[in-house]
Amino acid sequence: MWDFFETVRHRHSVRSYRDEPVPRERLHAVLETACAAPSAGDLQAYQVVVITDAERRAQLAAASHQQRFVREAPVSLLFCAEPARSATAFADRGAQLYAVQDATIAATYAQLAVVAAGMASTWVGDFDEAALRELLDLPDTLVPVAMLCLGYPAELPPPTPRRKLDELVRYD
Repeated sequence: MWDFFETVRHRHSVRSYRDEPVPRERLHAVLETACAAPSAGDLQAYQVVVITDAERRAQLAAASHQQRFVREAPVSLLFCAEPARSATAFADRGAQLYAVQDATIAATYAQLAVVAAGMASTWVGDFDEAALRELLDLPDTLVPVAMLCLGYPAELPPPTPRRKLDELVRYD
């Protein structure tokens, strides 16, 4: 088992997956980790839709501008913000910002859990929201924010360059 810093360093977007199912217990561990993420007021103003069916994944790929790996990955997790839930405690700022933050933090935790579980993922934000809503029969109370496609990698891409710390961090 890797420590946290190794897990973060080994996380890369993978766009090629083996045709191998994700064991239910590993998926469950990833979802438990996502649900352990911090959230505004501990409201967990988000929901996660799990998609494993091959035909559904093909439809997801179509709704994601034909990104091939969306169909290829054996699991997709759609993280949806639940603005009304956050608004109960934080009014408009909760609905407009905190619920989206809650969903993205949960997705980030899931993304790191995927690596810790010996798999890989790709974050997808480029999708047709209306098509996803129709495909997954999402209620108006949910807002699709991000999708994680995950599974066992068929290849590991080389690490991508990162900006230097002094370009990103300012001490005041």
